[in-house]
Amino acid sequence: MKEHLQELLVTALKRTLAETGANLAPTIQLDATRDAKFGDFQTNLALQLAKPLGKPPRAVAEMLLRHLPESTRVAKVEIAGPGFINFFLAQAALQSVVSEVLAQGDAYGCDRSGSKGRIMVEFVSANPTGPMHVGHGRGAAYGDSMARLLAATGWTVWREYYINDAGRQVDVLATSVWTRYLQACGETIEVARRGYPGDYIQRTAAALRERHGETFRRPAAEVLAGLPPDPAVPDGASEAQKDEIKAQQERYLDALIARAKTLLGDGYAEIRSAALADQLATIRKTLADFNVHFDQWTSEQALVDSGFVAKALARLTERGLTYEKDGALWMRTADFGDEKDRVLVKADGAATYFCNDLAYHIDKLERNWPVLMDVWGADHHGYIARVRAAIEALTGRKDALNVQLVQFVTLSSGRMGKRSGNFVTLQDLIIDAGADATRFFFLMRSHDQHLEFDIDLARSQSNDNPVYYVQYAHARICSVFQQLADKNGQWDADTAKLTLHRLTNEHEKALLTLLARYPEMLERAAAAYTPHTVVFFLKDLAEALHSYYNTHRFLVEDDPELQAARLALIRATGQVIRNGLAILGVSAPEKM
Repeated sequence: MKEHLQELLVTALKRTLAETGANLAPTIQLDATRDAKFGDFQTNLALQLAKPLGKPPRAVAEMLLRHLPESTRVAKVEIAGPGFINFFLAQAALQSVVSEVLAQGDAYGCDRSGSKGRIMVEFVSANPTGPMHVGHGRGAAYGDSMARLLAATGWTVWREYYINDAGRQVDVLATSVWTRYLQACGETIEVARRGYPGDYIQRTAAALRERHGETFRRPAAEVLAGLPPDPAVPDGASEAQKDEIKAQQERYLDALIARAKTLLGDGYAEIRSAALADQLATIRKTLADFNVHFDQWTSEQALVDSGFVAKALARLTERGLTYEKDGALWMRTADFGDEKDRVLVKADGAATYFCNDLAYHIDKLERNWPVLMDVWGADHHGYIARVRAAIEALTGRKDALNVQLVQFVTLSSGRMGKRSGNFVTLQDLIIDAGADATRFFFLMRSHDQHLEFDIDLARSQSNDNPVYYVQYAHARICSVFQQLADKNGQWDADTAKLTLHRLTNEHEKALLTLLARYPEMLERAAAAYTPHTVVFFLKDLAEALHSYYNTHRFLVEDDPELQAARLALIRATGQVIRNGLAILGVSAPEKM
């Protein structure tokens, strides 16, 4: 319907410009109205043309209407306010959306052509050093729904998880597991204060001992001999004292990692590999339970081992974009908009995370994904400029990277039954509230706003729970068709299409209007990177369905034509609810 109205406006615009002799090419903006008294669609085209044509907006609007072709799909067109043009759709045009939905089914509102281009969405990419927490969950829900939304609106989409398995944090993981393993073997040794203390480390250590026995056992005295102290931070310590003690703790941890590598030899790599494998298995399971799937999991270590990072560094050096200072290798990122230059390789020869990440982004582009969307936590805001600078330096492109920052989550109420370490994991939340409710709640607010997650509300089965309210609308529709089947009633979609003229009351008009707006809503949500727009739409659609359900009968035995029309309308409504929930990665149950 929107495309049809735009075609009418294009014709009116051409005729108006021909009459005035103006050479203009304005973008026609046509939007669904928020209030039915202003019609179904509205354009500000007359206001855009007023200044260049030297005429009042309302006079321009009158010219456009004079040149607007007639259409059986439009009941009337009005000029409102300073010059807005409002379109009121004909009843038959609205009613026809039911046939369109029923014919297209799961494809209704979607463009699966891939004609807009190729985009890679990289999201989650949580460090494989422990279970995913609720913050990761919001990023997972947003990234996955955004990928689904882009795929439904004309993009070819690739989903990728970047495994940060080459940095010091993995050595910290391996050493923490080894320490717990030594404890399980009977050695008296404490986990480093800057190590990973969570219960999940103990489970990994227990599995390691079960598989390898005491192969990796070394006497605690030999492990700790000559290591620097690992002091606790005393109560009342000043900030300066805390910083110094934390530095001492880091020195101890580094020494412990070095001692583990020395004492274990090749065994260290086995422990490191086992620890990584356990954590990645946990992450993969959690994401699968959360209905999140990736096309590829890319290893940072594999990227380094392939030589791609070294090649990227060589390319930067060849272009004069690096220099040495204080024994480290720096990149001239400030020349490309960053606030300062950045270290690529530290004085000890270790590559920085930025160095490897830079190479990874170039790798993504060279795999023929010209548009990159990265979904990061809000605390990575300061990291955007340097990555964009690196991409521009090596490719000349300023527009390749699209970063969406996801704000933090807090849990507002309720008691969780299980704890992993000292934080609530995403798996805990999925078990407690369910994957559907968790995803829906994560997506109820814009991703750039702080989210307070109400656990009690998420687990409740009442109309106050938004996901229950939407899913219940779908289940109610299914129940009507079940009642029809129980009565041995028949309903045929092709026959029902001939009865749609009976859909005339206000509740039916409200549903028809929403169904017609679904495709445009998807386009808006994708263009603005706001899957929460889909949530708002589904809540409105569910409210309209519940109101219709509570007011009218659908099984009207004494009026088969009206029954057929109403069943067609709610069948189409159920389809659109199902389609919208699929964009969010949420199920549409038939019974509740």
